[in-house]
Amino acid sequence: MTSAAYIHIPFCHHICHYCDFNKVFMKNQPVDRYIEMLIREMETVHTHSEPMKSIFVGGGTPTALDAKQLAKLCEGISRVFKISESTEYTFEANPGDLSKDKISVLKAHGVNRLSFGVQSFNDRLLEKIGRNHRTEDVYRSIREAREEGFSNISIDLIYALPEQTLEDFEDTVDRALDLDLPHYSGYSLIVEPKTVFYNLMRKGRLPLPGEDTEAAMYDLLMGKMASKGIHQYEISNFSKQGYESLHNLTYWNNEAYYGFGAGAHGYLNGVRYSNIGPVSKYIQAVEEGKRPVFHEAEVTRFESMEEEMFLGLRKTEGVALPAFKEKYHEELDHVFRDPLKDMTARGLLEVHQDRVRLTNEGRFLGNEVFQSFLGLN
Repeated sequence: MTSAAYIHIPFCHHICHYCDFNKVFMKNQPVDRYIEMLIREMETVHTHSEPMKSIFVGGGTPTALDAKQLAKLCEGISRVFKISESTEYTFEANPGDLSKDKISVLKAHGVNRLSFGVQSFNDRLLEKIGRNHRTEDVYRSIREAREEGFSNISIDLIYALPEQTLEDFEDTVDRALDLDLPHYSGYSLIVEPKTVFYNLMRKGRLPLPGEDTEAAMYDLLMGKMASKGIHQYEISNFSKQGYESLHNLTYWNNEAYYGFGAGAHGYLNGVRYSNIGPVSKYIQAVEEGKRPVFHEAEVTRFESMEEEMFLGLRKTEGVALPAFKEKYHEELDHVFRDPLKDMTARGLLEVHQDRVRLTNEGRFLGNEVFQSFLGLN
């Protein structure tokens, strides 16, 4: 039985230069109709009445919706899902879009966690990466969220941005920590195809920091978080005790979850699927009573074991050998003997208290470690 759901809102007032998620400019889009069909898809797919563990509304920019649209969406979510006091109910938010009335709507409908796309506290860099908020918007939004009663607040930061220096990033991390939030995420910039940054890079017009500077930024991030008692529980995520993201842990624990909305991904009954991306085609499919799935693939047993490793090793605690055996009825160190031997010999993996986990050096070369567990069958 699935107790986690991802709900996608593809609308944005502004498209960031690095973003490759399924999104469209909000102007002239059938937003109200989309919300209706999104709720209809949820009603059609979700059938059980047990409380949800986590609901995550992402995008796009969910807070690009106006207060009335947000209320309509939240009312639909509350009708479809049973939300208890223990349910982690998250909305992604853009500091530039989250007004007081929207915060009030979210709080009134049971949302208990906000995740802000801050990225940087340097206004010059925010403009360069295409963000439409500024530092003062971050402080205002977090202050107003706290005044409304939100305490579980997370912010995302991005490093290795064009023209970003180590000093720039240190200032951003210091400002973020000064807010004394329970959760932080820090990601290095990945230049994806079909983005503004990708086109600039192809033309030689994207001045990125080198690999050494990127590694120094990651090292700085980990050190600063540790110095403030913010525990690193996953390669890119840090939290105070008890504030780990339940929704993201669903992914890293290789558990099932719903994916609702245009372009959303889900994992149900051993099948990974992605929904139709274009908004108009998604709406049409749901209107016609069809499941709006664009692609689905059954995950084989061995593929599931591979996913157990490259997802689970993202967690600081790694993958538990007894849990792996209980789930797959095979010994982890037998199934993956060669990559374990190789990565351990290179000092990138270690076995500690019946767990396989990344070493500190392995965190810097995580993708290489993960890749070693793929394509072995």
